[in-house]
Amino acid sequence: MGRSRVVRHDGRRAALAFLIVSLLMTLVTPLQAQEAPKTATKGRSLNLVALGDSLTAGYGLPAAAAFPVQLEAALKARGHAVAVANAGVSGDTATGGLDRVDWSVPDGTDGVILELGANDMLRGTDPAVTEKALDAIVARLKARGIPVMLAGMRAAPNLGLDYGKRFDAIYPRLAERYGLILYPFFLDGIAGDRSLNLADGLHPTRDGVAKVVTGILPSVEDFLTRLRKGS
Repeated sequence: MGRSRVVRHDGRRAALAFLIVSLLMTLVTPLQAQEAPKTATKGRSLNLVALGDSLTAGYGLPAAAAFPVQLEAALKARGHAVAVANAGVSGDTATGGLDRVDWSVPDGTDGVILELGANDMLRGTDPAVTEKALDAIVARLKARGIPVMLAGMRAAPNLGLDYGKRFDAIYPRLAERYGLILYPFFLDGIAGDRSLNLADGLHPTRDGVAKVVTGILPSVEDFLTRLRKGS
């Protein structure tokens, strides 16, 4: 009888322990399931579109050397989960970008790096026309809930002081108007350097694009931080 009671008590204790563990598992598992999506959402990859002209498209370069590709690689090397689509069209003006912005920037885009205006400047287009088109692009993207980062351009000296002042003022004014992150001059450190440009003197080489990426990278990282915060 004594041995039988011991066996029964041990059996009851084992059953009770199993019941407690089972109850704990049913409580913990739903909590884990609820927390997992939050982590996944926070760390999800961001989809950027580089909307621009030949400087974005990678004129005269292999596809792998274009600005969006090199930028994406540099960002990933710094631990950012991001994809950068190339929406550059050689020869495009700000007005041309406005004409195609709706289909060049698909739904699901988290942010746009806007690089347009160089061809307007080279053609001597009235800066008011360029600014109006760029303003409309930003406004249209904002209406779709897509934030914009602005990559600025500067006028060539041979266009004169008056034109230069009017053109160069476009980008800071737009950035202030819409609260945009601005990289003031896309070709900073590249313009005029023959070793970093193709024979035409206008388009960066692979190394020139790499230098563009190095220069713009901190601003793009600030942009990503803003996107992650949802502002």
